[in-house]
Amino acid sequence: MGYNPRMYILFDIGGTKMRVAASKDGATLSEPKIVETPKDFEQGINTLVAIANECAGNEQIQGVAGGIPGPLDKEKTMVVNAPNLAAWNNKPFMQELQKRLKTPVKLENDAVLAGLGEAVYGAGKNHRIVVFMTISTGIGGARIEDGKVTENILGFEPGHQILNVQDSQTKCGCGGFGHLEAYASGSAVERRYGKKPAKITDQAVWDELAKILAAGVHNTIVHWSPDIVVLGGSMITKEPGISLEKVRQNVQDIMKIFPEVPSIEKVTLRGAEGLYGALALLKNNE
Repeated sequence: MGYNPRMYILFDIGGTKMRVAASKDGATLSEPKIVETPKDFEQGINTLVAIANECAGNEQIQGVAGGIPGPLDKEKTMVVNAPNLAAWNNKPFMQELQKRLKTPVKLENDAVLAGLGEAVYGAGKNHRIVVFMTISTGIGGARIEDGKVTENILGFEPGHQILNVQDSQTKCGCGGFGHLEAYASGSAVERRYGKKPAKITDQAVWDELAKILAAGVHNTIVHWSPDIVVLGGSMITKEPGISLEKVRQNVQDIMKIFPEVPSIEKVTLRGAEGLYGALALLKNNE
């Protein structure tokens, strides 16, 4: 049987940037279009729809999938608590997109889709259990098993693990205190030092962040017991940034309960992992 080409539109909405691409063959992507993520929900939907139609050209769209930062409702129709896109919370995202693009839409947490993309197409390929963590504006992640997102009820939020129960000062964007995201995310670092992470040149700061992130990676390993941990996001992939080697070494130093530490690697899809994850999600549901 010949392959029936399908026009898929794939999106990856982050707290800072929105990426949109098309796939006609179920394997490759068009060059992603990247714009600033609008903070206003209506403006965000309008922007996404306009870029989706531009990517599709004159072809009919057969499927749409993508990610948004924050936990979704149980039916996965909208984001309910996005710390970095508060105006999008509890708005009918999937309903609006389906109405305007006239095709089914699948919605997932952005970090979950990035993890799925890396597990199926990237650094986690050929590993059975993949843990993905993204360290960017916020910190998210997912557990992928046999190329599919592990069953869950409300998603995965490794960035909101509590590292210090006695810390009542370091407030997270979600409203809690002492969370990994409140210490090591890009937004947390900017709040603490008063400048963008890219402007921080003091190596001692990055070494301290490597220790903090290592604690979060350690905790996630002992909870999720993966074959491999894949780390992504601008705090890891850009310079200056958190050293992958120092994270590995710190995890090795603090891991006591398991006899060995799984591989800890960097993303290979470099910015397109969420789009590839959206493609994998659609293909898993064909």
